[in-house]
Amino acid sequence: MIGAMVMIFAAIWIYQSAMKAGISNVIVWVGGCMAVFLASQVLLIDANVYFLELFRGGEGDANYERDLASIGDRKNEGGFQSGGGVLVSLFMELMPPIVGLTIIGLIRLKFIVKERIALTTLFGGIREIVSGGVNSVVNSLKQGIKKQ
Repeated sequence: MIGAMVMIFAAIWIYQSAMKAGISNVIVWVGGCMAVFLASQVLLIDANVYFLELFRGGEGDANYERDLASIGDRKNEGGFQSGGGVLVSLFMELMPPIVGLTIIGLIRLKFIVKERIALTTLFGGIREIVSGGVNSVVNSLKQGIKKQ
């Protein structure tokens, strides 16, 4: 779910950057970047599942068959419910969208806006999108209050 929201945000970001850069085939760039973003999501989520199974895989043996009505052995004792486990779970959840957004940012810098790769330019334009969205919400709330 988080990855889908970040993907929509990234599509808007790439579209606005391409329009400002004057690229003629904007939709192709947006579609290509979203395909790269989706591919990175799938690969990183598969890697996360692999690592989680590696961490937690030692709990059952080859003859482990749980009855569907039995819930007693589904407790997470000493697993990802501890303080460190919560951080690992949070990292595993947020890492794929952050990496995907960084890859899209690099593609945007190198091929769309053709700027030098730097930390300040990597995520350039995001502040304008966020502030524009906040201003739009505030203006619509003000108009709604005025009508009442």
